[in-house]
Amino acid sequence: MTRRVAILGAGPAGLAAAEAALSAGADVVVLDEGERIGGQYWRHHEQLTDRRMQHQHARFARLGRVAEAATVHREASVWRVDTAHGIRVHALVGPADGSDREALTIDADALVIATGAHDRALPVPGWTLPGVITAGAAQALAKRDGAIVGERTVVAGSGPFLLPVADSIALAGGSVAEVVEAAGVAAIARGWGRAPWQLAGVAGKAGELAQYAGGLLRRRTPFRFGQAVTRIHGQGHVEAVTVQHVDAQWRPVAGTERTVTCDSVALGHGFTPRLEAAIQAGCDLSPERFVVVDDRQATSVASVFAAGEVTGIGGADTALAEGAVAGFAAAGGSLDDRRISGAVRARKRMHAFATRLATHAIGPGWTGWLDEDTIICRCESVTRARLSEYAAASSRAMRLATRAGLGACQGRTCGRTVETLIAADVDFDRRPVLSSIRIGELARLHHAEHKEQE
Repeated sequence: MTRRVAILGAGPAGLAAAEAALSAGADVVVLDEGERIGGQYWRHHEQLTDRRMQHQHARFARLGRVAEAATVHREASVWRVDTAHGIRVHALVGPADGSDREALTIDADALVIATGAHDRALPVPGWTLPGVITAGAAQALAKRDGAIVGERTVVAGSGPFLLPVADSIALAGGSVAEVVEAAGVAAIARGWGRAPWQLAGVAGKAGELAQYAGGLLRRRTPFRFGQAVTRIHGQGHVEAVTVQHVDAQWRPVAGTERTVTCDSVALGHGFTPRLEAAIQAGCDLSPERFVVVDDRQATSVASVFAAGEVTGIGGADTALAEGAVAGFAAAGGSLDDRRISGAVRARKRMHAFATRLATHAIGPGWTGWLDEDTIICRCESVTRARLSEYAAASSRAMRLATRAGLGACQGRTCGRTVETLIAADVDFDRRPVLSSIRIGELARLHHAEHKEQE
């Protein structure tokens, strides 16, 4: 009997899972909230056709054709995942701001969660000024629409992701004033230089990074190590930033401040996995708050698999390998099958690369650049001083009094930051709201279900 595999997410992990599940003979249903498949990674504007983009286009084209053999629901907002009695996924299909979205329920034999991650930006004094954007959003605008936020951008944060962001902005016609990396040269040398033979199988990644670095050199774009944007200045919009040296713990070093003129800032301090679907499905999480999986990418819940950034931040190539393994296993395939052996080997190689990303982990000293009036929760305009008033209160009291994390983003933007700044036992990941749903939509769904039972 043909197994039905439902896949949440149509980025690299989700599309690779679809390809592998189809090759194993499964009936595949893919649900993605975007208007187009490809996720954050494949958002290429047709005018951006340099060599790297052409290679990515070719890889996406192959997976895109495979996805045509599956049932793909775009603009599908999954609002509930039920695993109590089999696997059932509930979604609303249509524009997120529409009022007549179509209800969709998928019953499946197996589920692959490939919901990815959203980029994290640490709060900085002035970061609510127009012209400040997350690094991921800046890249999405450049890759998808060929658009830029400003004429002169400072790209700041930590991690290799800063390089392709700067590259995308430049390809879209913008100027990158500086790329500012918080990790110092010594830390990067230790982290990436450890056991170099383990990286022999991912030489392609080194080549990719070298190409990005070469682009910075050709454009004479400065790359600053061990520094951070600690303040953003402007009257009504971004006009300049303060860049400052930080120590190994990311504490600002007094006396090292300098001003860089710019009209936009792209902040990227790593990624936060999108765990809502996994939590609602009942999957176990690691202490680092990623979905726990075994060699088959199987979670703690029967017939539920996970791949990509929800299991650990590792980049697109890691997600592709994990997605292929997850999709094949979800379809009932064995890892001993030669059809999946390449993905299994690739996953091992890419995990060696992914472990090095810890070199760029956020240091605890970053809170030293905050002012008391720095806004932490942008949705509800909650400042650091306001949070401090309830630092020793219960999680519930803090939320009720300040409304931090109760706004439109439901803590996705500020949650981890609030957890860092207060002493209360609060965990925003434990609020598994998958997507917004109107009361009227919920009432119609309840009414339709009631009628079916009559």
